[in-house]
Amino acid sequence: MNQHPLWHHVSENEPRLHALSNQVWATPETCYAETESAAAHLAELRHQGFAVQEQVAGIPTAIMGEAGEGGPIIAFLGEYDALAGLSQQADVFEEMPLEAGANGHGCGHNLLGSSAMLAAVALRDWLKATGTPGRVRYYGCPAEEGGAAKAFMVRAGVFADVDAAITWHPGTMAGVVRGSSLANCRLDVTFHGKASHAAASPHLGRSALDAAELMSVGVNYMREHMPDSARIHHAIIDAGGISPNVVQSQAKLRYVVRDRTTGDMLKLLARVEKIAEGAALMTETKATTQVLAGVSNLIFNPTLGDVMQANLDLLGPPPFDAADRDYAAKIQATVDEDAIEASYAANGLPSDLGPVLAEFVVPATAKPVDIGGSTDVADVSWVVPTVQLWGATYTIGTQLHSWQVVAQGKSQIALKGMTHAAMVMASTGADLMTNPELRARAWADLKAAVGPKGYVSPLPEGTEPPIAAMTQ
Repeated sequence: MNQHPLWHHVSENEPRLHALSNQVWATPETCYAETESAAAHLAELRHQGFAVQEQVAGIPTAIMGEAGEGGPIIAFLGEYDALAGLSQQADVFEEMPLEAGANGHGCGHNLLGSSAMLAAVALRDWLKATGTPGRVRYYGCPAEEGGAAKAFMVRAGVFADVDAAITWHPGTMAGVVRGSSLANCRLDVTFHGKASHAAASPHLGRSALDAAELMSVGVNYMREHMPDSARIHHAIIDAGGISPNVVQSQAKLRYVVRDRTTGDMLKLLARVEKIAEGAALMTETKATTQVLAGVSNLIFNPTLGDVMQANLDLLGPPPFDAADRDYAAKIQATVDEDAIEASYAANGLPSDLGPVLAEFVVPATAKPVDIGGSTDVADVSWVVPTVQLWGATYTIGTQLHSWQVVAQGKSQIALKGMTHAAMVMASTGADLMTNPELRARAWADLKAAVGPKGYVSPLPEGTEPPIAAMTQ
């Protein structure tokens, strides 16, 4: 591992931020309900001497901390929300929930927020030690998993004075995120019918469940006639009860609609809403729709990507050792070859079934790969030059949103990868703090990418953060 004048500040602060990551791992909270996790991040910001702001953009679990004076503003984006149903014991090599049906950090956001804060603290310490002007901000962003908090934060203008934004995401290999992501909208469709005795007077009832089922059929038929890049998934939130002899008077579906760009996604969303209207007409029920959240497609910034790649190449891979390889081999034994190949494909590299850990960095020459899912980091990338790193925190073959992610979440592999990501982010921030030409080029890249129209929010006018809907 090579050295940068800033990286020892990361090492000095590493123990506290590792502890924060483990603390958040132990209290997994989902979309907009991250009360304990946000409080832990807020307490650490205060301990580190940052000036803090709570309830950013009116969101109870969104926070911000700032340190430094004058100069440019570099933001680090952190997250700390977990996923439902992914409870898992740590450092166990089989699926074994801590509590059946409970939450778990299956996307590594316990590491994500803690590493972003570690980078922010280290950059603040470097500014102070060198007398360099500049301000460092840490944004604690909740509800990335389906709640689009950053999109609401962008709409509220909380990034309006930021010069550049830096973030990362845990993964299996360390490399710069060069691809895009899918724009996404989360839509609730509620059908209102009329209850009746299903045997004695079925003709008097109007089934909301029938409408929900017909809508699912309609959307499935639409799949043949939508772009190959698009994705639609759904969940049944309310099937109308458990009594089959009662005509269900209400049913509720939740759809996720995705496509390459915000504009394409909104067109597809309008078609889904028409299918809801059709299902209601067929069943003589009423359909009401509510957009809960929406995110844009991610914009890659070439200038910032090159700066981050240079720092990643200078640092090299995380310092994994024989104990880490032994641990990783036990995890890798729980996945198949397809999962291992998927790890390489996601990073634009040819498959190799040999290594259990990425003791290399993804080179700049690797094929850019679009993210198959969606992220609200994308909305920040439309209004501020933004760069994102994949971190090497898990065994090769580990897939996000799996029990294997949770099992590795407190391991030395994960913590070493978290520190590694913080070093790359912090030194990238230092380069941007001290080089106005880089910042100007990054802004030129962004303006060229968004065009004269600029950012168009994926959130319909009047949409509010779906705190109640997501925490019920």
